[in-house]
Amino acid sequence: MKPLRIGLAGLGTVGVGVIKLLRAHAEELSARGGRPVEVVAVSARSRDRDRGISLDGLRWHDDPVSLAQDTEIDVAVELIGGSEGPARLMVEAALGRGIPVVTANKALVALHGSALARLAADNNTTLLFEAAVAGGIPAIKLVREGLAAERLDRVGGILNGTCNYILTEMRTSGRDFSDVLAEAQEKGYAEAEPSTDVDGWDAAHKLAILAGIAFNPIRFESLPVEGIRNVTAADLRFATELGYRIKLLGLARQHEGKALEAWVRPCMVPVVAPIAGVEGVFNAVTTSGPFSGPITISGRGAGEGPTASAVVADLIDLARGASLPVWGVGAVSDAVECGSLADVESAFYIRLDVADRSGTMADLTSVLRDHDVSVHFVSQHEAASGRAYVALVTHGVAESAVREAAKGLAALPAVNGEPLVLKIEDSLR
Repeated sequence: MKPLRIGLAGLGTVGVGVIKLLRAHAEELSARGGRPVEVVAVSARSRDRDRGISLDGLRWHDDPVSLAQDTEIDVAVELIGGSEGPARLMVEAALGRGIPVVTANKALVALHGSALARLAADNNTTLLFEAAVAGGIPAIKLVREGLAAERLDRVGGILNGTCNYILTEMRTSGRDFSDVLAEAQEKGYAEAEPSTDVDGWDAAHKLAILAGIAFNPIRFESLPVEGIRNVTAADLRFATELGYRIKLLGLARQHEGKALEAWVRPCMVPVVAPIAGVEGVFNAVTTSGPFSGPITISGRGAGEGPTASAVVADLIDLARGASLPVWGVGAVSDAVECGSLADVESAFYIRLDVADRSGTMADLTSVLRDHDVSVHFVSQHEAASGRAYVALVTHGVAESAVREAAKGLAALPAVNGEPLVLKIEDSLR
């Protein structure tokens, strides 16, 4: 049987992991795919670097676009990363000549998925990207294939292991964000420049992909994104007291007759929800539909092994002859804007650092009353001398109202700094 010949660009951790996996499990993969799967050509920035594996017998291309144009490959695997530059040029070159592409590049798919889907359709080929979302968790297969008969109303979850690790450690140790972030960087869970993770952009790329499959490709710039830098150890103590966990969530919902609701932000999740028990560096993907009901799957969302496993799963699909539409539907849709969150109703958590003196609570409740924000629960913890942390939990209210109320609270002389506002996501119970 003729092998499926792979041209692989990017020999970092994941690229080397793919080659190791293909070699270690060659017999099983050949049986499962119906033919051998072999890397025959590679491209990377440095030819001389020791990567701990032999590249003997593989054709070397200094330019990934040249690799994509190699007539002796059947599939191009892009593991370079980045939404522009060599990665995008390589993928476009491969799809343009009609050969399928497998990628782990979440930013590329999130920002340019619609254009790449159209290019693939025009050239009768496909783009597969299981490894772009949640590492070894079969998130794409769940939404695009396992739930193909369903009309989902929700998709998303815990989509960044770095943030989940930081929030877990803050809760269990009582330490603040900066201290735990430094530890995460020492352990290799966070990058030296961590903004892509902790400011929510990594999760946003993944959510955009899941929403594109479940509902419709979205204009990435319209997706509201908020990270975890402002969450404190005090917030995690309040959350435990209230029966919640704080998780960075990315969720997309489609309500009948309304624009797509999608966002990334830290939220309060009921401790009884399946997703609340997903701790440390683990990711979780949750869906819900009228026939399938709620589904939550979890696992390691990054790393050499899980990501390489997801890349090779796509290669096995191609070896079997699968040719899936990029977004799971034959027609290529234009990207849509995410809807405004102003009128979305929810309960909210508001945490304030206030002067611990007579009259402060009356001032707070006056501002909330002026913005029609009704309070369900109040709690107070001591802060620095003469100050206190106050946590308020509202009844259901439009997001625009609670945001305006937060501005009014911040303007009070007794309030120090900006209030933290977290959505309470009771729908995940």
